[in-house]
Amino acid sequence: MPRGPCSLVRVSATPVAVLAVALVSSLSRCSLLEPENSVVSALSPYFGTKTRYEDANPGLLPDPEVPRRDPELLEETCTPVQLVALIRHGTRYPTTKQIRKLRQLHGLLQARGAEDDRTRAAGRGDLGAALADWPLWYADWMDGQLVEKGRQDMRQLALRLASLFPALFSRENYGRLQLVTSSKHRCVDSGAAFLQGLWQHYHPGLPPPDIADMECGPPRINDKLMRFFDHCEKFLTQVERNATALYHVEAFKTGPEMQNILKKVADILQVPVNNLNADLIQVAFFTCSFDLAIKGVKSPWCDVFDIDDAKVLEYLNDLKQYWKRGYGYSINSRSSCTLFQDIFQHLDKAVKQKQRRILYHRDTGKPKI
Repeated sequence: MPRGPCSLVRVSATPVAVLAVALVSSLSRCSLLEPENSVVSALSPYFGTKTRYEDANPGLLPDPEVPRRDPELLEETCTPVQLVALIRHGTRYPTTKQIRKLRQLHGLLQARGAEDDRTRAAGRGDLGAALADWPLWYADWMDGQLVEKGRQDMRQLALRLASLFPALFSRENYGRLQLVTSSKHRCVDSGAAFLQGLWQHYHPGLPPPDIADMECGPPRINDKLMRFFDHCEKFLTQVERNATALYHVEAFKTGPEMQNILKKVADILQVPVNNLNADLIQVAFFTCSFDLAIKGVKSPWCDVFDIDDAKVLEYLNDLKQYWKRGYGYSINSRSSCTLFQDIFQHLDKAVKQKQRRILYHRDTGKPKI
C-alpha cells in the first residue's frame, strides 16, 4: 500500500463530466538512463513498492505509450463520465536515510581484513570484495528526488490515459484540468511531468512550455488533502509517534528468520555478524532494485540474496506497512477519509449532473431538475 497521496488531478470533460487523477506518494525507484537491453533479477517480484514498473507490468516493455484495454471495457460499451485514479509518483532516488545506511554498510566492507583463506581455497569468489569495489555513487542531496526515468514514467502514463479515454482527455478539456499535489518535491515534479505528457499528446513534436504557462496552470499544493496522515492528530499519537506501535515489526527483525539471513550475509560478506542488523540488510536488498532502475544494471548486491531470503525480506516490509499504513490499526484507514470524501463528492456530483443532462435532453421543454 502506498504511503499516501501525492497529487490530485481534476478536469471537466464537458460541463457535466469530470476527470480526477490522483498521484500517490510512496517510495519508488530511480533511473538515470533507459537501458537498451532489459536487465532483470529473480528478486524483482519481492521488492514491493520498489519494484520497477516495467517488472510489475511487462506489458509496458513493447510500447509504454500504448494502453492495454480490458476486453470487458471495449470502446462504445460505456460512456465515461468521470475517471478517478490513485497513481504512484514516478521513479525516484532512495532517501538520504537509506543512502546513509548503504554508506555505513559500504564502510564495513572496505574495512574488512584480509580475504578469508578458506573462501579462496574453496574457489568461491569474494563477493564482499566485489561489493567494496562497487561504486557507491549515491549522495545525500538525492534524498528521494524524482529522476528522469520518473518523469518519463509520468509522461507515458498521461499518454496512455489520454489514448484510453479520448473523450475525457480531449483538447478542449485541457484548460479545465486542475492538479493538486502535496509539497513533496517528487510529487510536484511528477504532476508537472504528467501535464507535460498531456501537452505532448495534444501537441506532438512541440516542446512543452513552462508548467505555469499551460492552460490548466501549475499544480496546486494541498498537504491537508494529499498528506492526510501528517494532519491526523490521532494517527500521529497512536501510530507515528508511538514507540510501541511497530512492536511486531521489531520482534520479527530479531526473530529466527531474520537472524538466519544476518548470519548468512555476514558469512558471504566476511564481516562480523554483530556489525549487521535488519535495517542494513533490508537496504542492501533494496539496493539491488535501486541499481536495476537507476542504471539498468544487476549489481553484486543482487547476488547476496536468494529467493528464500527475498521472501523473508518482503514479509518484513509488508509487516511494517500492515501496522503503519494497513489494517493493523483502524486509524490508519480512517485518516484517509478526507481524501476519499473529496473523491466521492466529485463522483456524486458528476453522476447527478449527468442525470440532469439526460433529463434535459429527453424533454423539449424546461429541464426536470
